[in-house]
Amino acid sequence: MIKNTLLPVAEFCQRRRDFIAQMPENSIALISAGKEVTRSNDTEYPFCQHKHFYYLTGFNEPDAMLVLINTDKLNAAQSILFSREKDALQEIWHGRRVGQAKAIDDYQVDDCFSLAEIDQQLLPLMSGKSAVLICQPELAEFQQQVLDWLNKVRKAARSGIKAPNSLIDCSDILDEMRLHKSPAELDIMRQVNVISGAAHQRAMQATKTGKFEYQIEAELLHEFAIHGARYPAYGSIVAGGDNANILHYTDNDDTLNDGDLLLIDAGGELAGYAADITRTFPVNGQFSEPQALIYQLVLDSQNLAINAIKPLQTFAQLNHIVCDFLTQGLYDLGVLQGDITELLAKKACKKYFIHGLGHWLGLDVHDVGDYHSNQQREQLRPFAAGMVMTIEPGIYIPLSDHSVDEKWRGIGVRIEDNILVTTNGFENLTINAAKSIADIEQMMSQ
Repeated sequence: MIKNTLLPVAEFCQRRRDFIAQMPENSIALISAGKEVTRSNDTEYPFCQHKHFYYLTGFNEPDAMLVLINTDKLNAAQSILFSREKDALQEIWHGRRVGQAKAIDDYQVDDCFSLAEIDQQLLPLMSGKSAVLICQPELAEFQQQVLDWLNKVRKAARSGIKAPNSLIDCSDILDEMRLHKSPAELDIMRQVNVISGAAHQRAMQATKTGKFEYQIEAELLHEFAIHGARYPAYGSIVAGGDNANILHYTDNDDTLNDGDLLLIDAGGELAGYAADITRTFPVNGQFSEPQALIYQLVLDSQNLAINAIKPLQTFAQLNHIVCDFLTQGLYDLGVLQGDITELLAKKACKKYFIHGLGHWLGLDVHDVGDYHSNQQREQLRPFAAGMVMTIEPGIYIPLSDHSVDEKWRGIGVRIEDNILVTTNGFENLTINAAKSIADIEQMMSQ
């Protein structure tokens, strides 16, 4: 049964209050919604709301703008929305619009105006403020629009209007807020993990020698959508054989061959929140001995990292644990050769473990939040309860690597779960996607 996945409007209202409380006194913040993106000619990609805007509003129409005001007057904070106006003809062609009156009722903003009124209403709001805050530096067009509004206010200085004297990037405020998940957010993330785990199960059971990667991708998308996660959180990676050694492989058009592994990195998106799960399994349902040895090494390293997660732990410490373990393991298998002390000192496993151990997860699959990285790229941010991350060690030995025994070549393994930091340790949100060798082989035999 599909649960109600809408966050309560009270949560969005509280987020706006929390954000306003961190704004400089007598300032105004402008946060833009996303825009529809043309795919080709007159067709558009499915609309994806800008996540900062969505985080503060829950409003899912394009072209809107949220205005937040923190004044020096007691209890004078405001939240104002600008959105597309009701238009019967446009709604016949392109779908219903919320409109201004319903936006006030449903999203509990203080006021809502049409986009056509934006200059008339916004410029007086900007007048007399000390600073303008924006939090989407990647939106060049929006930045230019903000500068144009500032110039219009400055041109009115002769009539006694005072223009803001600073433009501030406030991304770090929202990044920090989004890093700490609320109970309601975590409920959605648990649900999308269960949905995504079921999709990985379905993919395992559907995989057969001779099928195409895109046919397995279709099984994933079906399972996502039938349970309410209508879209994938990112382009699904369905990589058979040596394709698994291409980290962001998304062609998904190759044939699945007997004796190869299949690496699937895929997660659904539910109410804006992403899952990010990776499983690797044999196309024919049975691991070969070399595949099983590499797979078990990666799985054991992942379990070591996950079991070490708790408040005040860091990615840097987890990376140290995993790199030592993988280096020793690859040495024991004969994949790495040389003096083990030197191999450990130089993290020799990084020849085959070529990406980071994990990343923050939330409204974006690679979610916002400072990692506190130093010049050595060590991520020193202490974990705290309410943070959600991925843990995804991997070993990649391409067919072209002639420095190793032939039996290892073409093996690519990654295993990825989504982990919540709790007060006393961790909660693995990825609960129903088989990952032990025995469980995978049993599931694929059904």
